[in-house]
Amino acid sequence: MDKKYDALFTPWKIGNVEIKNRIVMCSMGGTCLFGFAEPNHWDEEAAKLILEVAKNNCGLILPGIAPVHDLVGGKWLFQGEAKFKKLKEFMEEIHKTGAKLFVQITAGFGRSFAISRLTEMVYTNKLLRGMLKPIINVDRLTMAPSNVPNRWSDKVPSRAMKQKEIKDIIDAFVKVSKKCKEAGVDGVEVHAVHEGYLLDQFTLGYVNKRTDEYGGSFENRYRFATEIVKAIKKECGNDYPVSLRYSVVSKTKDFRLGALPCEGSDYTEVGRDLEEGIKAAKYLRDAGYDMLNCDNGTYDAWYWSHPPMYMPQNCNYAEAEAVKKAVDIPVVVAGRNEPDYAAEKIKQGKVDAMGVARQFLADPEWITKLMEDRIGDIRPCICCHNGCFNLSKYEGTPNLQSLSETQAMCRCAVNPISMNSKKYKIVPAKKQKRFAVIGCGIGGMETARVLAMRGHKVTIYEKTDKMGGVFIPASSFDFKEKDRELLEWYRKQLSDLGVEIKFNTEVKDPSEIDADEVIVATGAKARKLNVPGADRAIEAVTYLNNPDSVGEKVIIIGGSLTGCEIAYDLYNKGKQPIIIEMKNDLIAQAGICLANSSYLRDFFKLKKVPVYLNSTVKEITKKGVVALDKNKKEIPIEADSVILCVGYTPTPLGKDSKNFVGDCLAVGNVMTAITRAWDVAMKK
Repeated sequence: MDKKYDALFTPWKIGNVEIKNRIVMCSMGGTCLFGFAEPNHWDEEAAKLILEVAKNNCGLILPGIAPVHDLVGGKWLFQGEAKFKKLKEFMEEIHKTGAKLFVQITAGFGRSFAISRLTEMVYTNKLLRGMLKPIINVDRLTMAPSNVPNRWSDKVPSRAMKQKEIKDIIDAFVKVSKKCKEAGVDGVEVHAVHEGYLLDQFTLGYVNKRTDEYGGSFENRYRFATEIVKAIKKECGNDYPVSLRYSVVSKTKDFRLGALPCEGSDYTEVGRDLEEGIKAAKYLRDAGYDMLNCDNGTYDAWYWSHPPMYMPQNCNYAEAEAVKKAVDIPVVVAGRNEPDYAAEKIKQGKVDAMGVARQFLADPEWITKLMEDRIGDIRPCICCHNGCFNLSKYEGTPNLQSLSETQAMCRCAVNPISMNSKKYKIVPAKKQKRFAVIGCGIGGMETARVLAMRGHKVTIYEKTDKMGGVFIPASSFDFKEKDRELLEWYRKQLSDLGVEIKFNTEVKDPSEIDADEVIVATGAKARKLNVPGADRAIEAVTYLNNPDSVGEKVIIIGGSLTGCEIAYDLYNKGKQPIIIEMKNDLIAQAGICLANSSYLRDFFKLKKVPVYLNSTVKEITKKGVVALDKNKKEIPIEADSVILCVGYTPTPLGKDSKNFVGDCLAVGNVMTAITRAWDVAMKK
């Protein structure tokens, strides 16, 4: 192992519990051992992932949040002995690995509860709301310190909690903590004065408008969180460690509006600023918390807590370091952490450990590979949120995540096995066959990889001289360094597996290939715009392959994710982008996490990038574009160049659709390409 990582592999303590190294697996919704969006049970998939992470040298593991009160069914977490018996057995397995585990317990979501269309329907229909209350109590799920708007929906406002409900939750924390201690769990983590969840909402003045003992003064706003830890310590003993998930600074300007990294401190904070963050850290330590697990943000500034690829790497260190200076308990920091950077900060004594979450979904073995100097074998997390947290919305919608995805959170775009191991697994082929894969994009490469791991002989036919297909230009942005790492990972894996690649070989007829079976992964082509002057526009891929081909003022037709990323990149390069979008919002599509989309929307607002919504294109001229607003009024927009981002159309070869993978079957994203590759390759 490279010596620059040495500091990561030194022991440390939380209270009297010694942790073997400085790497912490942070909680992710969906990895709760007791289940997440369903009645309490033992979650086998979560347990499998967590045990694999433990066996691969993680120091401290924090499974996904366990609500003290069921989201569905109305039971308390402490009710039911079976799951705690399983927990005890599981802890015995965890301790064999040398890892430690804290169960993270949550009071709830409050106004951050992700309201879906189904939830809206239940809430807005009084009859239905009453009938379903024993199963799904929306009023309870969304209760907050005060009557405030929900983050996701205007139709389901949050109502103020009653003091008895607060006391009941405190009591539930105590009972669950006691059962965890009895089961051999090393400690608990209170969730959270963090990310704008329920406990955090009590601490934030823009959400908490109470006039009783839980609102108003600093001490009153933090009372809920401090009463929880004091009650746990009273029941479980002062030596039983209690961590707190903690957002140092809220980075929030208003309801549904965050502060971007480029703003620095040049904005008015409505939540917790750094001064209060440090004061609160001391206060929470004095109340009894043994560790602060830190980041920044709220759901209104969600890109801080769940950083997309647009956020700087290691984005939360400055605030965590300020906390570390002020307290004498361990401080963990999470948020796009890089091991070398974290190791240096730990060596300097500026933080105590690094928190990592999504990288464990992409590759549960990454710590072992780091220790064995196998950096090139670590499959990177690309920060897309397509699988792990694809809660999405745009103007006029609630959360668009499907119910099935809500029940199966923490899947991974680049690693289908994560949290879905019953469906996706490598089974050796009964008979070796010769496979040809046409196309070397993500779908083709993943198909070839899975086939080769199963024991087949695989040859890829690629019409260009490069591996990666359209993913090459898509990864060319400065902020897509992890995408480029993924491409390098594929190159190494296919080479190690002995997959032959025939470059500069275009196949026009699959039947002409000498192979037992042919898999088609030929991708898609850009859609055309049927308007006068359309030939004056350049396609998105053409631009990405030659970014110097545009002038200073650039119109992007299409406010999809691709269009917005191009506009974002152009602005950062000093150009003047202008976006024309026919829908009522940018990135108006399901499957794009709100953390990702809100970053781009907030950025364009901040930088005053011209955005024409509800607008279509009448003509592309020598001077720019003639657009039409929703009332068909002409809007002439001048520009030096026009980039077309209006979608793609599949381009399959042949008619054997059962062997189509990637965009040639249906235009999607990295996750759809990879899962389809497995769906096809596992059957061969």
